[in-house]
Amino acid sequence: MAIDTPFKTASVTGDGRGPAPVTARRRPRRLWVKLVVTLLLVVEVYPLLWMFLTSVKSNDDYLNHSTWSLPTHWEWGNYTEAWTTGNIGLYVQNSLLAVLPALALILLLGTAAGFALQIMVWKGRSLTLLVFLAGMMVPSQMILLPLFTVYFQTGLSGTLWPLILTYTGTGLPLTVFMMATYYKSVPRELFEAATIDGAGILRAFWTISLPMVRNAVLTVGLVQFFFIWNDLLIALTFTNSQDLRTVQVGLLNFTGDFGATQYGPLFAAICINVFGTLLIYLFLNQKVMKGLTSGAVKG
Repeated sequence: MAIDTPFKTASVTGDGRGPAPVTARRRPRRLWVKLVVTLLLVVEVYPLLWMFLTSVKSNDDYLNHSTWSLPTHWEWGNYTEAWTTGNIGLYVQNSLLAVLPALALILLLGTAAGFALQIMVWKGRSLTLLVFLAGMMVPSQMILLPLFTVYFQTGLSGTLWPLILTYTGTGLPLTVFMMATYYKSVPRELFEAATIDGAGILRAFWTISLPMVRNAVLTVGLVQFFFIWNDLLIALTFTNSQDLRTVQVGLLNFTGDFGATQYGPLFAAICINVFGTLLIYLFLNQKVMKGLTSGAVKG
């Protein structure tokens, strides 16, 4: 008499053996995944390692030895020379003075505009959003000459204000669009309840909406920070003296005596720039991932 049990036994194959375990079938797939991840890791890490090794080489090592060879002498003084003689410290300071105020204005105005376009109900908000979207389609090269003329006639040339204002204007369209998208995931019932409790529009913006989209603000801010920090075209156009050069512009003129390129200090300056921004991203990586997914689902 057959006994019905809740457990199912594996069927036996023709050779008398049972089917292959599930873990055994998954091993080839896991192996391929590990190989792909290892390859991607090498592709990402190896250029950084090569750049660091080049930064501690002398000019003789760079010019007379193989590109892939290790340095014969570790020239740690290249970093000191890059920071002092190469003025990379001044260039970093100028970049911070231009990027941070522009980033603050972009986040403040962009978040407020996204709130107004998505949460507030008023006539013409759809058309206004389309105008901001149209601003994303304007190439930066088209506005440089008119802006240069305006800055020169208003006496702003020779300062960092042209960079701050230009970065703010070019960064707002994307920020407004992204923040309006993120605000779609915020429940409207919260603002309706706040209105019933007597909260005004400013209080609803500062105390209710901002805490709920803080990860999105951080994500947009980090994206805009990298865009602005790595800018070369705008900074090269509006910086007319060495004292106003940003990091990217300063790296173009990293030469030694008689105009010869000093490759060790040059790569040391590049390492300071690259690894500094890389640390910022690694530190805020989890916040960025949360911000990228917070606007994906409404509710």
